Amino acid sequence: MKKYDKIVKNALGREVPTIINGVEMPPYKGVGKYIPDGRKHAPRIPSMANYPEDGNKLVASLKEALQKAGLKDGMTISTHHHFRNGDLLAVQIFDIAAELGVKDLVWFPSASFPCHEPLIKHMENGTIDHIEGSMNGPLGKFTSEGNMNGVGVLRSHGGRYQAVQDGEVQIDIAVIAAPTADEFGNAHGLEGDAACGLLGFALADSQYADNVIVATDNLVPFPCIPWQIQGNHVDYTVVMDKIGDANKIVSGTTRITKSPDRQLIAEMTAKFCDDAGMIKDGWSFQAGAGGTTLSVGNYFADIMRERNIKARFVRGGSNKYLVDMLEEGLTDYILDGQTFDLEGVRSMRENPGHVNTSPFTSYNYHAKGNFAQFVDVVVLGATEVDVNFNANVATHSDGYLLHGLGGWQNCLFSKTVILPIPLFRDRIPVVRDEVTTICGPGELIDVIVTERGIAINPRRTDLIEKLKDSPLPIKSIEELKDEAERICGKPAKPELDDEIIAAIKWVDGTVIDAVRKVKS
Repeated sequence: MKKYDKIVKNALGREVPTIINGVEMPPYKGVGKYIPDGRKHAPRIPSMANYPEDGNKLVASLKEALQKAGLKDGMTISTHHHFRNGDLLAVQIFDIAAELGVKDLVWFPSASFPCHEPLIKHMENGTIDHIEGSMNGPLGKFTSEGNMNGVGVLRSHGGRYQAVQDGEVQIDIAVIAAPTADEFGNAHGLEGDAACGLLGFALADSQYADNVIVATDNLVPFPCIPWQIQGNHVDYTVVMDKIGDANKIVSGTTRITKSPDRQLIAEMTAKFCDDAGMIKDGWSFQAGAGGTTLSVGNYFADIMRERNIKARFVRGGSNKYLVDMLEEGLTDYILDGQTFDLEGVRSMRENPGHVNTSPFTSYNYHAKGNFAQFVDVVVLGATEVDVNFNANVATHSDGYLLHGLGGWQNCLFSKTVILPIPLFRDRIPVVRDEVTTICGPGELIDVIVTERGIAINPRRTDLIEKLKDSPLPIKSIEELKDEAERICGKPAKPELDDEIIAAIKWVDGTVIDAVRKVKS
């Protein structure tokens, strides 16, 4: 089977394959232009006759559970990333597969982290054919250098749910790491040594996979309450010594920046929102997990405190900064999509206003609306932007695939999208003529905030009018690009081969761009 075939130009002029790993994938047609038809994918119909009469689904080991689930060559195996860099399960799954001589598996994680570097050996020995999920750090480097057998496919959090729901990806075996579970398979992430908060990224896996395994290191008597994963979807439950390290939920990207330049960018972003009249009673916002965007949230809280303003809700990734806002009474709710630190875990356990959500409710584009539409302001990061406001979050300017999409694409459907980014990193301009990889179309990105000026998308005439008398340094995107080039020089294009090593999916399942191999 060819890795990819039938290259066409999509609506953004990017050359992309329409057959990837043997699966047809339509090219990007424009925002809202691809409308699917048909019915949602359905899992196989189970029968209670095939399950234990007493409801006890416990098996002795993960290996036994995988064997009972019928692990064999070519299957798609899914995992989730609620432990972030503390995940201990994914590597064990593929170690077992290699021991059993199983080949050509597809790994379908909700995200990967540096802790998954040991999986490189399983891509080298043929246990894993390719990854359909983020390829961060070492896995991204391995893929970018053309070493993966198949083509990587990157999806947003909402795009992952969409792909499973629509039947584009059919999961053979889902393995869900659950900090607390009962023998029936009901599970949650709020308690236990490995408490990680919500388990929303595993929702689609539990609903649609042919076989579902829940692995826990904290077995409780039935019923496990609250059940974030319902045992009615689960085939086998496994008790293990340790499923994850909750202390590694926190990483360097989930702490407020200490950089003076980044703090300035954050302060300017908050001032922009204030001058535009966005910060008012009943408003809502979402800030990403990066140091700069977390800092923006702190400035928002300062303004709200000073003005006695209360948000209706804030969207998470939850962290101690959002928890402080909730417990101080600055917001009614945290609508949480992922728990980023142990304070978030504690709050979700204790505060009724701290609500767990899933990619279906928050981000799924093939639904009857989603929560992103209700967010007044979303503050996100990017590795690059261009003069058309297109943005990149997956690759660096050298072409290396080192980041996942997360919920970034899905958040672009909020009412105002702001990217607070430095004008350059390591003397490489971030604002460019053309981004290396398009992850989000410029028509959905409203404002770029840098330490040397703020650019408003010309489409947002309302913002331009509101900020016309602001003391903030409002400039055109071309002016920001020219300033970056005066300081750093014009950036060279990355040296890339023609070979496609990964595809970037848009939220509707179409292919918005392709990532090419980095020349060695």
